[in-house]
Amino acid sequence: METVPKCAVRKLDDFSVWYSPGVAAPCSDIFENPQLVYDYTSKWNTVAVISDGSRVLGLGDIGPKAGLPVMEGKALLYKYLGGVDAVPITLDTKDPDEIIRTVLLLQPAFGGINLEDIEQPKCFRILDTLRREAEIPVWHDDQQGTATVTLAALLNALKLTGRTIENSSIAFIGTGAANVACARLIFGRGADPGACYMVDSRGILGSHRDDIKARRNEFAEKWQLCETTNSSGRRGGIAEAMKGVDVVISLSKPEPGTIEGDWVRSMRRDPIVFACANPTPEIWPWDATEAGAAVVATGRSDFPNQVNNSVCFPAIFRGALDVRARTITDEMCFTAAEALAAAVEKELSPTRIIPTMEERAVFPFVATEVGLKAQEQGVAQLTVDRDTLLRSATEIIERSHRLTGMMMQNGLIAAPEEEL
Repeated sequence: METVPKCAVRKLDDFSVWYSPGVAAPCSDIFENPQLVYDYTSKWNTVAVISDGSRVLGLGDIGPKAGLPVMEGKALLYKYLGGVDAVPITLDTKDPDEIIRTVLLLQPAFGGINLEDIEQPKCFRILDTLRREAEIPVWHDDQQGTATVTLAALLNALKLTGRTIENSSIAFIGTGAANVACARLIFGRGADPGACYMVDSRGILGSHRDDIKARRNEFAEKWQLCETTNSSGRRGGIAEAMKGVDVVISLSKPEPGTIEGDWVRSMRRDPIVFACANPTPEIWPWDATEAGAAVVATGRSDFPNQVNNSVCFPAIFRGALDVRARTITDEMCFTAAEALAAAVEKELSPTRIIPTMEERAVFPFVATEVGLKAQEQGVAQLTVDRDTLLRSATEIIERSHRLTGMMMQNGLIAAPEEEL
């Protein structure tokens, strides 16, 4: 990633406009009316990607320096898929209070904050606190992004198998930040927590889990799930949790065999299996299908139905930024999920339940729906109609594609070594 100007520099005298003394005029205007910062600066379209490197996907706690390439990759996705300028910032602290304080101190320069790769349980408190206290939208992609794209895929999988979310029983395998957020969003969308089961490394969650109860102040979200799920008091492990359920959503150990074919066979007719661990799923798709799964999804791009955050977060932030949303609500996530699901409605099949990143028209469509929902909920600072939102989002995103293409064609971006 690099920073390039958006303004014309015809001769050095132009800096008397862009910098001193000309810059004093917008500074004075913003001092008198702080909202003008969105009109006069890049704040309106800039997001900070913030991490402490404590929970990097597939690598664990590798720290802020080693985690920086991941944050730069996230910034690249923001720019190319959403037309959003993103700045990677890795923090040399693991203290949640310091992370919260730093984000609040940084927010004058940014239109939004993307939290990334922060370990649990502190990631829950960091997000909840910042959503409450920040004046700009704060988003944790490992939580809200994963949950949104999973909900989108689930809605279509349920439609294919003739189910409703309200009447479906779900086993969630893994209770990390991603699956806890998936459960929360799916329950918010209508699933009955009492008919669902959560499984961690020690077994099924429930009111019987004294080990979690003893640490409920530290693991508040997990204890809440103990109290609200598994109303039948089921005990055991993954096999017991999957018995007789409609859906399994697994974000667990990345190793085939974590879920066995016989456990899929123990589910209800036409079961839905989301085995989304990376880099390898908990059960190979063909093994799940052979065991009777009607719909299978994974986190990999080389299999059908990739459940991938990248198909949603650039669009969600595009929509939030375009209406100057103060936050990203769960309802905005529901809207994004429904828009993603609707995007493949005409081609819906067991091997196509969610769009891919290659479908460029999906991003401005989702952004538009998110922007409209923000206005409907009263969290937007601008009022923009549907046609204007869609046109603007399309133009901004297409500009990113054209800009990248032009720079590659003119040698301003070097070709990969294997192509030289």
